[in-house]
Amino acid sequence: MNNIHPEFERQLPRDAKEKLLGQKGLVIWLCGMSGSGKSTIANAAERVLHAKGRMTAILDGDNLRTGINKDLGFSDADRRENIRRTAHIAKVMAAQGIVTFVSVITPRREFRDMARDVIGDDFFEVHVKASYDACEERDVKGLYAKAAAGQIENFTGRDSGFEEPVTPDLRIDTEDQEVEESAITLLEAVNGRIKHS
Repeated sequence: MNNIHPEFERQLPRDAKEKLLGQKGLVIWLCGMSGSGKSTIANAAERVLHAKGRMTAILDGDNLRTGINKDLGFSDADRRENIRRTAHIAKVMAAQGIVTFVSVITPRREFRDMARDVIGDDFFEVHVKASYDACEERDVKGLYAKAAAGQIENFTGRDSGFEEPVTPDLRIDTEDQEVEESAITLLEAVNGRIKHS
């Protein structure tokens, strides 16, 4: 660690970047079981913000696992490291004034607490809620069928539990709302956080 010398003080300050973009950086962390609608809502909300001229990015769990997190499996230790890396990337992006959607299962409260600790005040937790049965019925990626056949280990909701957030900043039940309504609910909740004064 003696050879590491962070350059934060010499870099262009966050406020200058946010002023240029006309928005504030924020990390919108969507957690929930596979198939609950995290990525679908993130994509829909991003398109709305893009149409309004907002700078956005999506850090999707599956996408990250094809690159920076390719070396990680699905044990608790690997899931924790997956979240740690993702949180640090999201923190950097928010500091650039980017509205950053993170779509990652994040099954344990301790993982979400760690992400919140890393990201700080920019962390906005959204629980995308759907029952195991509803997600299994959707099975958009075919994962539930594979889990039922014993082809996937540590599958969230089956072999590995999902601990629901107790007090998330927002909870969206995708069994009660369509995608468009869910995206509107989310954007209404964060509008005040991303608006630059």
